Amino acid sequence: MTGQLVNTAYGQVQGEQSGGVKVWRGIPFAAPPVGELRFCAPQPPESWSTVREAKAFGPVSLQPVSTSGTRFGGQSPVYSEDCLYLNIWSPAAEEDAGLPVMVWIHGGTFVTGAGSQPMFDGTEMARNGNVVLVTINYRLGPLGFLHLSPLGSGLGSNLGLLDQIAALEWVQGNIAAFGGDPQQVTVFGESAGSMSIAALLAMPAAKGLFSQAILESGAAQSLSGQQGEEIAAAFMAELGVQAGGSLELLHSLPAQRIMEAAGRMAYKLSGDSMSMYFQPVIEPSTLPQEPAQAIREGAASGIPLLIGTNLHEGNLFFREGQGGDSFESSLHSLELLMGIEDLSELTSDYSRTWQGQAEVLTDLFFWASSISLAEKQFKHAPVWMYRFDWTVPGHPLLEKAIHGAEILYVFGNLPLLKQYGLEVTAEMTGVAKAMQRAWTAFARHGDPAVPELAWPQYTPEQRATLLFDRISSVVNDPDSAKRERIFAHYAG
Repeated sequence: MTGQLVNTAYGQVQGEQSGGVKVWRGIPFAAPPVGELRFCAPQPPESWSTVREAKAFGPVSLQPVSTSGTRFGGQSPVYSEDCLYLNIWSPAAEEDAGLPVMVWIHGGTFVTGAGSQPMFDGTEMARNGNVVLVTINYRLGPLGFLHLSPLGSGLGSNLGLLDQIAALEWVQGNIAAFGGDPQQVTVFGESAGSMSIAALLAMPAAKGLFSQAILESGAAQSLSGQQGEEIAAAFMAELGVQAGGSLELLHSLPAQRIMEAAGRMAYKLSGDSMSMYFQPVIEPSTLPQEPAQAIREGAASGIPLLIGTNLHEGNLFFREGQGGDSFESSLHSLELLMGIEDLSELTSDYSRTWQGQAEVLTDLFFWASSISLAEKQFKHAPVWMYRFDWTVPGHPLLEKAIHGAEILYVFGNLPLLKQYGLEVTAEMTGVAKAMQRAWTAFARHGDPAVPELAWPQYTPEQRATLLFDRISSVVNDPDSAKRERIFAHYAG
């Protein structure tokens, strides 16, 4: 590596140096999935002969346009089908060092998000943790997660996951030129990114592409093949494509028509209720077995996991003053989401209020599923469990440790808290340092413990869980009575 000019397998890229790190943005890791490649597995990018400028982020995957000022930092990104790009941050002081590599898979319920979001800027983590940090895009919504492989004609399923695998293959072949060690790759992600990782742990094509994984606020989640086919059929009906008819429209229709049809389909099926029609699907060629079951049987043997949740995950989705479904309606939505026939007995002790709905979502969809995944994996590799408890008292949103609240702390991008009207305090900085040191120690050693923060493995005997808060500490089996009550009913 000579400065910011780097040779990849496809051509030279020119990055820039900023904030004590070298940065390359918008590097293509696959061919644009457009035209005849729409709804097909990712293909290698074309090579280039001149130096490619890698100083601007690539387009983001087609998705509903963000109306919040926080997702893209008040900017309006370019939305495009041509979205398969990645970004790299590498410490400026390191030359050909063979550093640990951390590959971030963003969340967004498989329908929104991008590796270029400001909260995922890798400067602080690369510089402070002495790691090479990679963020990626992948196809979202109908373009990434429709179950179309049963239709033949080269159409695929789990395309968003295959995009992630293509990015990891690119990392294997190219990251050494950026100072990274391809034999020391950690994948980490949050929400749908974490659920993606659970699927990758079970996918034969992902074997050998990473050595350890961090799952934040999301465990194994998938649709059955039959569910996937029903959703695909409803989508095709919205497009006006008859069963057994020509599939040419799938490649030739404007992408906006595809997105609009998916939006109409989702609304007709569930209205405004919580649902995930686009997510990993069980199908023979890519994800042949339900991820949790595959992990139970050793599909991820030898891959250490760091897994955890936030204390009040559900309070992002259920808040005072928001209109929403009744407790019973939201419970039914959760039953469909989790594939559990009846949650009424398990949730009989929860209040029939928005607070109760938030607590049920936290406890069952996030916390219990993460514990269940940890229990399946600790027979096959070391596992560490955490919980993010840090709150900002009196803040209208962050007075709870909501879903996604830990991300700015993990990445060390605390100045972005000003978007929420907050000034960075010494306590916030302390939480961020503790999390970032643990995450990068895990990437370097396969163990998140550091001298100033002991962290035992999660075992069925102790269930050691590190609680990140003003003073971070290990607690054995937090909320044990609740856990025992849930798992008396919940098979996971």
